[in-house]
Amino acid sequence: MTSLLVLDVVGLTPRLLAHMPRLRAVAADGFQAELGTVLPAVTCSVQSTFLTGVPPAEHGIVGNGWYFRDLGEVLLWRQHNALVGGEKVWQAARRERPGLTVANVCWWYAMGADVDWTVTPRPIYHADGRKEPDCYTAPPELHDELTRALGVFPLFTYWGPGAGIASSAWICRATQHVMAAHNPDLTLAYIPHLDYDLQRYGPSDPRSAAAAAELDNVLAPLLDAAAGQGRTVVALSEYGITDVSRPVDVNRVLRAEGFLRVHTQAGMEYLDPWTSRAFAVADHQVAHVYISDPADVPAVAKLCAALPGVAEVLDDGGKRANGLDHPRSGELVLLAEPDAWFTYYYWLDDARAPDFARLVEIHRKPGYDPAELFFDPADPGAAKRRAGVALLRKKLGMRYLMNVVGLDQGARAVRGSHGVLPADPADAPVLLCSDPSAARERFEATDVKNLLLRLVLK
Repeated sequence: MTSLLVLDVVGLTPRLLAHMPRLRAVAADGFQAELGTVLPAVTCSVQSTFLTGVPPAEHGIVGNGWYFRDLGEVLLWRQHNALVGGEKVWQAARRERPGLTVANVCWWYAMGADVDWTVTPRPIYHADGRKEPDCYTAPPELHDELTRALGVFPLFTYWGPGAGIASSAWICRATQHVMAAHNPDLTLAYIPHLDYDLQRYGPSDPRSAAAAAELDNVLAPLLDAAAGQGRTVVALSEYGITDVSRPVDVNRVLRAEGFLRVHTQAGMEYLDPWTSRAFAVADHQVAHVYISDPADVPAVAKLCAALPGVAEVLDDGGKRANGLDHPRSGELVLLAEPDAWFTYYYWLDDARAPDFARLVEIHRKPGYDPAELFFDPADPGAAKRRAGVALLRKKLGMRYLMNVVGLDQGARAVRGSHGVLPADPADAPVLLCSDPSAARERFEATDVKNLLLRLVLK
């Protein structure tokens, strides 16, 4: 009976693997293969395809978030597993092996999944507005077990200007702890470190290669533990990050042409999805455009197609051809040119931006914001001083705002992105496996479920 460790090493590519000898050694007695991804090549969509074996058109995870029409809200980074349609790999495995045990350490849509052990980031939101780092676990006692052994989950190194190796190190140690203490048959671990400097600086920057080498050292004890326990190891990635230099403000164009509307409170402008004729949910190099009146679709498509930085506008036929034909996708899907990516910005004057625009606030922004990885480039020193004051207020038990994120200058500082399908195999996802019996030259993302089933049922 085989036990299996699956490492989702975000952003791993053949180009970066050259700097990671310990991870590369997973394939020494096994194999390395090209790995196809899906559109959009973003975390939630690709992970859901890995685990269900079907494209976004079937499992419904069309991005890291979308416009929930029944709620009238744009929501990103939801966590409930019930959002993911299709049969998960562990459900299929349990038909053959009833009682098969599963641990999910930080893969997305973890909450409510029918697995045996769950660990996922989950801040404490105090009633006075303070936010403290923590994680959610199931069963509940696993929380104190991990905290005693490893300390509190380092949330502020998991995302934001302070994002760095500490969060991935904690996840690796938590995975090792769960394997040693509970011995799951299937262990899933999400390792985010390569996401940070590759988006900050781009994959061609030496700092990105250094991040890969740093992560390799952190992975080594976990890989050694897996080998010592006789576990098969699969390491894979959802996407490759490529160099970009152009933010594309699609919502500002839609607003200027009268399609997008805002409402104002306390001098701040908020996206008004209820009365807007069209708006976009930006997600790296992909944007979902929601259009209330079908008669406006041709005009919005023409407007977006003419926008510099837009490579393609997918209508119903285009969505079908790319496995994105799902009601959550919106009426149109925009794909960026290789050196471009989409902002969520909809205000025309930074003085009118909502206060959350300058915060690390992934749940309130109606789109993805990689500028959260930087202290405001307009004045990094002042941003760090504001952060210091905020931390002092936090230690004193007072409310605080960590207003450190730049707006337009922050967007222009971003040097890496993903979402569209890769053009160069060196920048594409990769799959490594320690078991040679399943070797192939290439797997598609939809093949991963069956590969994992074959290995865990062996």
